[in-house]
Amino acid sequence: MNPLDVLRDSFRFTLHNLGAIVQLCLPLVILEALLQQVLNHSVGPDAFPGYSVVVGLLVYPLYTGALILFLDARTRGESPRTKDVWAMALTLWPRFALLTAMSTLLILLGLSLYFLPGLFLMVVLAFAEYLLVLRGMTALEAMKESLRLSRGHFWRILVCLLCVMTPLWLLKGASVAAYPEPAPLLGLIMDSAHSFLQLFTSVVLFRLFMLIGGDADAR
Repeated sequence: MNPLDVLRDSFRFTLHNLGAIVQLCLPLVILEALLQQVLNHSVGPDAFPGYSVVVGLLVYPLYTGALILFLDARTRGESPRTKDVWAMALTLWPRFALLTAMSTLLILLGLSLYFLPGLFLMVVLAFAEYLLVLRGMTALEAMKESLRLSRGHFWRILVCLLCVMTPLWLLKGASVAAYPEPAPLLGLIMDSAHSFLQLFTSVVLFRLFMLIGGDADAR
């Protein structure tokens, strides 16, 4: 399946399940944006950026883990209750938070080395979250297996990532340029909207994971 087919299938799935995804993820996305706003107000915008990463580690694994569990359930024709998915995501939080911390540090280090190494790491670690959530792997095992699964599929994964992330990066830049110092409520809405839209990346990568992981299992 080429990248265009993956993007089209992912978009259709998202539209068909948008209401459930909003109910499942948006409250946690808003909570993350609110915590970031409180943090910025408390320590100032020039504070150590690691504080912001810590806030992300608290909430990001919850709503992303919940989304992955929901995607897996829907592909099997199931319609899990929101509170059940949240409960399952909460049990995964320690391992998921560790994986997020390790991946973030590696990607940020790679991006600091002339950008391309960071982009490479984004691609080869793209399936780590799905392996941890759906196959019960540890953080390190998931990273190693993601590296193995991505072999031979690098460009397909990269094209899909860039097709989703580039418009989001441009939208983020445009919103910051238009509202460099937004009012608290507007800032909360902007940050929440941007984080929620980024969840489409998880849907696209899940579709790729099912295709590539399924082929690997068949072999």
